Amino acid sequence: MAAEIVRTGGSPEVRASHVDRDRTVDVLRVAAGDGRLTLAELDERLEAALSARTLGELAVLTEDLPGPAGGTPDGADRVVRIRQEGASTRRGDGWVVPRRLEIRSAWGEVTLDFTDAVITHDTLDIDLDLRAGALKLLTRPGVVVDTDGLVMNHSALKARRPADAPVLLRVRITGEVTYGQLSVRSPRKGFGRRSATA
Repeated sequence: MAAEIVRTGGSPEVRASHVDRDRTVDVLRVAAGDGRLTLAELDERLEAALSARTLGELAVLTEDLPGPAGGTPDGADRVVRIRQEGASTRRGDGWVVPRRLEIRSAWGEVTLDFTDAVITHDTLDIDLDLRAGALKLLTRPGVVVDTDGLVMNHSALKARRPADAPVLLRVRITGEVTYGQLSVRSPRKGFGRRSATA
């Protein structure tokens, strides 16, 4: 971050903008998702980032972390693909939510847990082809799921009304579900939560 300040002709004493603070927050969240920061360290640095007044104060918070290539958090922009048959896949415990996710699943289950996910974009587009299986989305306040573009063939859709909160992430699901089930709900004990990541 300090090197970036020099390259752009800035100075550590220059006042930080909202964009500068948001960029630092993104780097910190991705670092926590990669296991480089503990949750306590993340909370401490996020608080400092949101109250930082200068570029120098922000630079200190990320100087021991790898910077994002091209200014984008690692893994957040690429298309992530899940392909499986007769298996189960789970994403949770600090996974970095990409912009786009392609899911091709037959006779299996996919669980996307957004409870502790690292969210760096305001939308996630899911291209779904689900056959004889299930897709479970565990949401949190601010995560809204849009299934208007989804075709359901002999399948079930179970979705609870989201809690009132500012929208943090809009999940748009398109594609097709055949003889399967899509459920959207907030997490609860015993539903989709494991002691270790899959």
